[in-house]
Amino acid sequence: MRQKLTLKIIISILICLGVGLIASVATQSSVNTWFSTLEKPFFNPPPWLFAPVWIVLYIMMGVSVALVWYKGLYHLWVKTAIYHFGFQLLLNALWSIAFFGLKSPIFGLIVIISLIALVLLTYKWFKVVYKPAAYLLIPYIIWILFAAALNFEIWRLNSF
Repeated sequence: MRQKLTLKIIISILICLGVGLIASVATQSSVNTWFSTLEKPFFNPPPWLFAPVWIVLYIMMGVSVALVWYKGLYHLWVKTAIYHFGFQLLLNALWSIAFFGLKSPIFGLIVIISLIALVLLTYKWFKVVYKPAAYLLIPYIIWILFAAALNFEIWRLNSF
């Protein structure tokens, strides 16, 4: 039993980190060029902080979804929770592509608002299946709310 959970955790973490890697490619394409030229709000964190925060968040997300997955895919609530998680993970990557890859703070803002809604639904479904899995998503929710505020301010400060 323990080996099955461990395997699910490893697979889930690798998937989440893989999505993060894809997102980082889009980010790196313009973080030192276009992004560095933008006016940023006073609460913009230092650039070195983003990678470690995202790595920790992706690991926590991976553990969280593995705990839900471990409850059994035969259960409709588990499937629903995992579908929501998968879609929010795609939006997570799409945000980096929209904001950094396409250099569009407004498109990024639209994506991140959608992401917030989907992550909150994911949290709800995870809570139905297994509360500790939902609680592991709370730092992620806080971070994307912060990222949305940052995204909004960057858009506001740089729209002409």
